[in-house]
Amino acid sequence: MEYFADRMANIKASDIRELLKIAARPDIISFAGGLPAPELFPVEDMKTALDAVMTEQGRIAMQYGPTDGNLRLREQICERVAAKNNIHTDPEHVFITAGSQQGLDFLGKLFLNPGDYVVLESPSYLGAINAFKQYQPNFVSVPTDENGMIMEELDKVLASTPNVKLIYIIPDFQNPSGRTWPLERRKQFMEIINKYGVHAIEDNPYGDLRFKGEYLPSLKSMDTEGLIVYFGSFSKILSPGFRVGWIIADGKIVEKVNHIAQAAVLQTATINMMAIAKYMDMFDIDEHVAKILPVYKHRCELMIDTMRETFPKEAKFTDPDGGLFTWVELPEYVNTRELAPKAMEQKVAYVPGSGFYPKGDVNNGMRLNYSCSTDDKIVKGINILADVIKGALK
Repeated sequence: MEYFADRMANIKASDIRELLKIAARPDIISFAGGLPAPELFPVEDMKTALDAVMTEQGRIAMQYGPTDGNLRLREQICERVAAKNNIHTDPEHVFITAGSQQGLDFLGKLFLNPGDYVVLESPSYLGAINAFKQYQPNFVSVPTDENGMIMEELDKVLASTPNVKLIYIIPDFQNPSGRTWPLERRKQFMEIINKYGVHAIEDNPYGDLRFKGEYLPSLKSMDTEGLIVYFGSFSKILSPGFRVGWIIADGKIVEKVNHIAQAAVLQTATINMMAIAKYMDMFDIDEHVAKILPVYKHRCELMIDTMRETFPKEAKFTDPDGGLFTWVELPEYVNTRELAPKAMEQKVAYVPGSGFYPKGDVNNGMRLNYSCSTDDKIVKGINILADVIKGALK
């Protein structure tokens, strides 16, 4: 007798989370996680903010709070997205989640019946794929090029695919590819989803981490029909340990997400929300981000330059303008999942590309993270990886 629900057949361990268990060893050079650099965390400032919260409002911080999240924090998010992303909203349309991953789960629960369709970029974030899979949808992957999702292909997919309930995209410094959509594609995307009336999740955890080029308007800032559900997070710009993200959406969606959260988790941790709100009241978060950017820019450029010097010509890779990742594509006959143990023998970890495709059927890619490694580890690790790749080529 099988005790578990049928949907459990679709739920597998995350490649990244499993890899991080190994990559956490101090002798491993890890390009595997999407980790911000811990030496850049504002530990002392956050300690000051936490002390202030506990001194001024300790009993409130340790109590239950509203399901949609701390009001002061939602006000600050409204102020921030207006200034940074040209999104003009109010706290009633903001919902605080325990990180963006919880938001993905909630949106899957809200929108998806078994057999419905989710449209994704190819490749796409494996955490989103795993979150949606438990609700038993079908997936359609839209081809991409150096500028992200190809809009003519998206139009064809929506014209020919029934029951498309969600489109999931990361227009800025995409995970895993590091690519960013240009303005024209953003405009085309909005025209297409308005044409078909399909909701889309604009996931933007990396948007503040631009270290080259000019900021581009968010899709949500162009949304006239309430079809974009915008995701943001403090994980990559402040600290992932607090597990605080947010959703900005149409009122009906926020209301339904509130109901889901009441049943699932009650609320995001009160003290975590209050600590971040107090930090932003006491300190300048943009000043903090400004300290992060040159470090990530340097590490990204060092990794890309080292790859250019050492990788064989058969290896193609992206050169991102921000975010945390570059994406490597090898000849189709090279299986990076099979290659990963050989790299691990040399104490270098990366994420094989197959997990970023819903069917796991594209095996020649790998995602490399540059934000969480020192210069010497980047140079040494990329040199080792270059030799591993060369050994796999025919």
